[in-house]
Amino acid sequence: MKSKLILCALAGTALVALAAKDPVLMRINGKDVKLSEFEYLYKKNNQQQVQQETLDQYVDRFITYKLKVADAEAHKIDTLESFQKEFDGYKADLVKPFLTDGTVQERLVNEAYERMKYNVDVDHIMLPLGKDKAENNEILARLDSIRNCVLNGEDFYELAQKFSIDPSMRNNKGHYGFIPSGVFPYVWEYEAFNTPIGQMCKPFRTDFGNHLIRVNGRRDDPGKVEVEHILRLYPRGANDSAKAVVKEKIDSIYTALMNGADFEELAKVESQDPGSAKNGGKLPLFGINRMVKPFEEMAFKLNDGELSAPFETNYGWHIMKKLSHKGVPTLEEARKGIETMISRDERANAPREAKLKEAMAFYNYKENPKFAELIQSELTKHGQYDSAFVADVLKNSNFPICEYANGKTIPASEIAKKINPKAKMNNDAAKAYILSEVEPIAKNVIMKYYVDNLINDNVEYRNLINEYRDGMLLFEISNQRVWEGASKDTVGLRNYFEANRKNYNWEQPHFKGIILSAKNDSILQVVKADIPNYGVDTLTNTLHKKYARDIKMERMLFGPGENDVVDRIVFNKPVEKEETAYPVGFILQGGLINAPEDYTDVKGQVTSDYQDVIEKKWIEELRKKYPVQVFKKVLKMVKK
Repeated sequence: MKSKLILCALAGTALVALAAKDPVLMRINGKDVKLSEFEYLYKKNNQQQVQQETLDQYVDRFITYKLKVADAEAHKIDTLESFQKEFDGYKADLVKPFLTDGTVQERLVNEAYERMKYNVDVDHIMLPLGKDKAENNEILARLDSIRNCVLNGEDFYELAQKFSIDPSMRNNKGHYGFIPSGVFPYVWEYEAFNTPIGQMCKPFRTDFGNHLIRVNGRRDDPGKVEVEHILRLYPRGANDSAKAVVKEKIDSIYTALMNGADFEELAKVESQDPGSAKNGGKLPLFGINRMVKPFEEMAFKLNDGELSAPFETNYGWHIMKKLSHKGVPTLEEARKGIETMISRDERANAPREAKLKEAMAFYNYKENPKFAELIQSELTKHGQYDSAFVADVLKNSNFPICEYANGKTIPASEIAKKINPKAKMNNDAAKAYILSEVEPIAKNVIMKYYVDNLINDNVEYRNLINEYRDGMLLFEISNQRVWEGASKDTVGLRNYFEANRKNYNWEQPHFKGIILSAKNDSILQVVKADIPNYGVDTLTNTLHKKYARDIKMERMLFGPGENDVVDRIVFNKPVEKEETAYPVGFILQGGLINAPEDYTDVKGQVTSDYQDVIEKKWIEELRKKYPVQVFKKVLKMVKK
């Protein structure tokens, strides 16, 4: 009995210590408000306010806010399907930043940016992918043998020409030259940029093949250039004579440029590059390894504003004018492009995997070593892996494959849902196959558990979720009780206006009535002459049907300077630059009034004032209806 009491005492102490880290600051209608939530909103409020409130002022406003939320909960707004659907949508967005490790994302961004600052000179040999893991390992071993040959003195380029399947071999013989970051697959780039100068990396695999890279040197990235050019193409299969004709044409264009011809106008007429000719020969900014070598070399060699002499590439003859150059961008300039690039390759999952690893450690994930023993034993008894083994041993088994969150387990039956029961393999391979599914299944389960418990385990997320939830409830209950409620209460609005009529006056008379405008004076005079033929009750409908778009009738309530039509027709004030299809008009009904006649004449202002009255009464009701406790000792802990 004594040991049980001691255990309870220790547990109680732990709970008190845990509560002390985030104590209850208030209790409103029986619901606790933690110190962390109050401090989160108090800090946010102070950041948004031009003139900061005192703590006491904010406490009073915070209590009012929470009382309104309590009233919304009492009206069960939080249980409505429409509310839940909208709230689930917010939660799906709000949880995303908590599903990835921001430090990993930032590390990847910084890593990519640092590589943007320099280029590496590389050699490359590529062998094909194997049909399966075993065959691919054999190919990697063959590539390692080639690496050893180079280490023992054999020529890298000769071996590349003999063994490499890289399509670029036809042109570069295995030597890529200087390459920038962001061009090759991430794994390939990682090896190229992390291999020391003068050394070869270990053979590695990508989705395109198996690779061996040697790094020869490093230099600062030269940035990007902007040029415009004129191209005269070689005809397909051109002989020396045909090429000479192209050379003669480019020389004549160059002479015209030297004599003052406009480059861009000449490019539009003479250039045979269809992509750039229409833009005066201008190309988008480009860096190294984006153009054929002679073109790239000329672009980076010229000074800004300098014109090249004609030069040749495999395509024909060019004349280039360099417009500008741009160095490596700042991190903030490059960030968006880097993040997009990361999201499209294998790095995209790294921040989530890091967060998952963190969650698995937080929930004390452990594989059950006895599960491996069970599989070995059952496979031996059954004789072989087949669909019967999956059905009889795994499908209905509650044997725990792992443990997490201090006692929660995942049954072996979950593995039966993932594996292929018809796969052909021996017992050792089957055991490895089954065990390989434990961690992927655990990751999915634990990530779901992490999300489900995030509101309890992560203060930042809990405060954010509560802020959105309470904000939605506050809006809905305020709309019902105050905003929409007041605007629909026509009797209340009218009574409030009559009781407070003295508060609603105008400094100048306003026109209240209908103004009829016409497309021209001839139409206007015809309408005026026609009006006595119709009764007052049907006048506007009749005129509208008879004259259709030739006239426009508008019900107005404006003072001087508030509306161009009223200023021109009622107050005889000149209007500057009034653009209208109905330039002439007259007063069809109504006239000037010195003060509002009805609440509808000042509806916006009356509604706003009436809403304030309703809200004050509502708050008084809430403070009487729902009990509020503020724990003063905890309030003193608030960080100002």
